[in-house]
Amino acid sequence: MEEAAEDGGNLAGVQHIIVVLSGKGGVGKSTISTELALALHHTGKKVGILDVDLCGPSIPRMLNVQDRDVHQCNGGWVPVFVGQDKSIAVMSIGFLLEKPDDAVIWRGPKKNALIKQFVSDVTWGELDFLIVDTPPGTSDEHISTVESLRPYKPLGAILVTTPQAVSVGDVRRELTFCKKTGLRVLGIVENMSGFVCPHCLECTNVFSKGGGQELAKHAEVPFLGCVPLDPQLSQSLEQGRDFLQEFPKSLAFPALADIARQILAGASACSS
Repeated sequence: MEEAAEDGGNLAGVQHIIVVLSGKGGVGKSTISTELALALHHTGKKVGILDVDLCGPSIPRMLNVQDRDVHQCNGGWVPVFVGQDKSIAVMSIGFLLEKPDDAVIWRGPKKNALIKQFVSDVTWGELDFLIVDTPPGTSDEHISTVESLRPYKPLGAILVTTPQAVSVGDVRRELTFCKKTGLRVLGIVENMSGFVCPHCLECTNVFSKGGGQELAKHAEVPFLGCVPLDPQLSQSLEQGRDFLQEFPKSLAFPALADIARQILAGASACSS
């Protein structure tokens, strides 16, 4: 990041950029982005989340900041901060809509222009990690995101899948996208890997299991872990609560904490 920092503008103070991708919708990219941000925050890191899912911005609600406004300063947009300690900064189109139910009905060029503006005009300040939550697919928005971030040398991408073959197939195409765009793959997360019963805490494989791990093995990229479906996690996201702080005994807790640990280790290795 040293070369980029010399002319890095509003991203000069960001140490590591992570892009969260999946070729499939509904696999939980925003969930993983949110919980990774919270997990890194609990290790003492300053974290930002850039939500470039322009048609389905869900990060503000997941962090309970959906009613906040974005303000302007001399350097550009000031992100919305989470909590009194302001250790998580968030930027999303959700803050710019007049009404939360407004649909973003834009053609590609307008979406691409906003993504570039998000990258260049948000005053992030000093951050250890900036997590970029993307929409599903490998389309214009993803190309614009990667191209806009390339001068700042992103740490890499986390790919999110669910265990089913149809989801794994879509994520396989996302691996091709990363290869063609020169984006390093930090690893694959298998989300919704089993269902945790809220009464007996037994984990049942509602879907198939192991698809993400097999894909990681086949593609020779790291497998970051399996995150089970947990009603407590879903409820926390709906209510904008800190799942990791409130439910440390959940079966999803160690999985999410271990993903953050691996990301921290990878970032440390790249910095040394």
